[in-house]
Amino acid sequence: MRRRQVLGSGGLLLAGCAATPAAAEDRIVDTASGREIGRGELVARLRAADLVLLGEQHDNVHHHRRRAALITELSAAPGAATVIVAEHLPRGQRVGPGAEPLSRLQAAGFDPKGWGWPQHEGLFAPLLAAGIPVLGGNAPLDVVRAVARQGDAALPPDLAAAIAAAPLPPAAQAALDHELLDSHCGQLPAARVPAMRAAQRLRDASMAAALLAAADAGAKPALLVAGNGHVRSDLGVPVLLRAQRPALRIVSVCFVESDASTMPCDYRWITPGPPTPRQDPCAGFKMPARG
Repeated sequence: MRRRQVLGSGGLLLAGCAATPAAAEDRIVDTASGREIGRGELVARLRAADLVLLGEQHDNVHHHRRRAALITELSAAPGAATVIVAEHLPRGQRVGPGAEPLSRLQAAGFDPKGWGWPQHEGLFAPLLAAGIPVLGGNAPLDVVRAVARQGDAALPPDLAAAIAAAPLPPAAQAALDHELLDSHCGQLPAARVPAMRAAQRLRDASMAAALLAAADAGAKPALLVAGNGHVRSDLGVPVLLRAQRPALRIVSVCFVESDASTMPCDYRWITPGPPTPRQDPCAGFKMPARG
């Protein structure tokens, strides 16, 4: 979801007119133990995984740069065959060869206006320059729109089966519904929530399918880059992956801006500053008519 990009914002405020303080260092937290770990320890754990899911707050350029450096390091390990699956491209697409990253991405279905280019340049430019394959993972926009209008009845059969095999527990479904309401500034009518939930799970199922296909083709590791809402371990892509391939080693990392974030992932990578300047995403927001 791109309409509201405020989850986990919690940016640091600069006080008074004093000189700007040095930015706080990044921190990485193992959420199972609550223990802070070093970057090297995280890299070692990711290298041992089959599937790695790296989240983002879409408009935070620090998240994109951190992930590009992390992925490049993972791809340099002996025996690595890294492949990227991206939320930002439709499933079935592959970024082709060339010199300039934006034109290559657009040819594979990237929407620069919708994704606020050049916000993601710090992610994709280094990966493409390093020759790391970048594949699409998202469901086609027309299919997403159909499901958002019609609900489960419009789901493609293969993805409908994957979703049915991985039902969300009541608490997770309630959390997803709350996120949907929040992302639509509280204006989403209750009657439309089930269909919008189905559209969100469609996106998750599409990315899970693309990730598994990459792994089956020999990717080691296969990595997903997507919004934190998709990589969270309680209701996102990991739920579908675990239902389909319980033997695979799946690791999710949420990139957040504040220690206050409780985003449920295996690891939280906290980039506390400098804060991303944002306008109120709900100022003047009007829920689009159904159609």
